[in-house]
Amino acid sequence: MTAPYARIVADIRQRIESGELPPGSRVPSTRRIIADYGVAMATASKALSALRQAGLVYPVPGVGTVVAAAGTVAPQRKAAASGTDDVVRAAIGIADADGLAGLSMRRIATDLGMATMSLYRHVASRDELVVRMLDTALGEYPLPADPPDGWRARTEVSARALWAACQRHPWLAHALSMTRPQASPNGMAHTEFVLAALDGHDLDLDTKMHVGVGVFVFVRGVAVNIEPELRAVQDSGMSDEDWMTAHKPSMQAVVDRRRFPHLAAAMADEIDMTLDSLFEFGLARLLDGLDTFLTPHAPSTMDR
Repeated sequence: MTAPYARIVADIRQRIESGELPPGSRVPSTRRIIADYGVAMATASKALSALRQAGLVYPVPGVGTVVAAAGTVAPQRKAAASGTDDVVRAAIGIADADGLAGLSMRRIATDLGMATMSLYRHVASRDELVVRMLDTALGEYPLPADPPDGWRARTEVSARALWAACQRHPWLAHALSMTRPQASPNGMAHTEFVLAALDGHDLDLDTKMHVGVGVFVFVRGVAVNIEPELRAVQDSGMSDEDWMTAHKPSMQAVVDRRRFPHLAAAMADEIDMTLDSLFEFGLARLLDGLDTFLTPHAPSTMDR
């Protein structure tokens, strides 16, 4: 009897070979495989791993798993992990392509060509692995050793570095926690960076921590929308603009101008609103508010 994952592999292989899934196109994600074939996450992950090992597909960060071009060699897995860094990097690659939901110790082991239990020589648990992953991801965007002058410029540097890391790794915002902060040196560096930016202001530590964590919460709050948006594009095959164009008439039909006059006017206009524009607008307003709050506490108007 053919294993479920093998049937999925055969089906997707046939779609690739027939041209239904041409080179560069996205193959079904783990979520889509689960929904379409009625299988568990482990089976969906195993099917994608088998396709990658066969050189038919390869993961693209922020896009998903795509079909390799005919006659080319898709990026191949390593024969074996030589250390913890290999395990962490393999896990990041999987999460970049399929999110944390597609991450499992079995899938990492399969990609690295090693036994699942061997991974535990490098990390004690999946939770520890995720902490190492987020620390590595944040470390790709180091804070400057020579920061700019002024609390606002320094705080903005930290916020933009966090935003860039979350854009590069869409799963990162979901992995970061405010209420249960992880033991991540690179994450702690951001908090320290903002706290140091407030030196010289007449603020107690409690207030300074609320400022520092508040900036982090804002960035994370916008960034948690990155991954769902990417998955929606992958699952639907439609960009945000295409989706709005297709659904705008039905939404306008629901918006009663008498009940929602402002919203109706907004929908009738061409408003360019993206996660980037929301981040830029929100960050500027957040810093404006902090500027008003910090002005009475500032040692000098030059430090603003």
